[in-house]
Amino acid sequence: MARMAPLAYLDRALKTVTDLGIKTPPPEDEPITGLLDQIADIDPDKVTVIGRTLAEASTFNEIVRNEVAAMEIGERYNDIVGAFNSIRKDAKSLVDQLEDGKISSFERVNNVWMKVVRGDVADRFDTIRKTYKAVAKETKNQIQREHKILNAYRDYRGAYKQAQVLSMEVLEKATAKLSDAKTALKEASDTVGKYAGKSPAERAELEMQRDEKLGAMMTEDKRYQIAKDLGDNLTIGYNTSEIIMTRLLQTTSAKERVYAQAVSFFSTNEAVLTALKASFTGMFGLHESTKTLEAMKKGVSDSLDTLSEVGDAVTEEALKAGYGPTVRADAVKKLVDSV
Repeated sequence: MARMAPLAYLDRALKTVTDLGIKTPPPEDEPITGLLDQIADIDPDKVTVIGRTLAEASTFNEIVRNEVAAMEIGERYNDIVGAFNSIRKDAKSLVDQLEDGKISSFERVNNVWMKVVRGDVADRFDTIRKTYKAVAKETKNQIQREHKILNAYRDYRGAYKQAQVLSMEVLEKATAKLSDAKTALKEASDTVGKYAGKSPAERAELEMQRDEKLGAMMTEDKRYQIAKDLGDNLTIGYNTSEIIMTRLLQTTSAKERVYAQAVSFFSTNEAVLTALKASFTGMFGLHESTKTLEAMKKGVSDSLDTLSEVGDAVTEEALKAGYGPTVRADAVKKLVDSV
């Protein structure tokens, strides 16, 4: 299988981040740069790719920390809980008002205040529906964005893995150079040990060559250790991030599952929500109709009672006026007495 071109993973990850509108700061000089400079001549191209990949590590880690951590749905579910609670509370309050068969002035004021503050029951069911749809829409957008960010990070981890492979190849070359340096030092040391001549100058020259080989070997050993540490740490870092990445993907998958369940639940139970809305609204309407009918019955009954009481008095007066004397006897008597 052909290997992807150097930096292909990294370039693809950076493009994804750019397409998302996330600004990436220019890479800063990292402490690792100085160490890489010491092994650059072992394989300049590969060390450059490793350096470029590690330079973007902080950028991608910061993006994942900030962007994924910021994807919160908030606490709007409390609005839904509060709306349902208020509907149930008001329904129970209505039943309590009916227990004594009348509505006091305080209860009337409380009912008006309920509508002003919390709105009609139908409006509150509409609020529940709107809140759910707003949360569902935002959740979907956030999941899509989260997937893109995680894909970008996955590409970066591909670049990280590629850097690990390259570091192993650099280590192989560093190992070969160290082996050559050790061989050269051994040969120089053996030459000094086997020297049987009498010339102090020649012996000193051989010792100087041996010391140069020793210095070269120590330099290669240092470079070998840098290459080895680099490869080991890239391996550890990649394996550790793989575990964390798996955990992060599990969280994202769980969020997707919750979103799918929420959409499925609402879509299949919207009829239930509509029925609840109609039932509660109808119940409040029934309460108003019942109290209106009772008020009409009471009004008619009271009117009949009043009519009965007032009618008796009026009839009595009418009978007296119709069948009684036209002129009062005392008035006639007074007139006769005065003549």
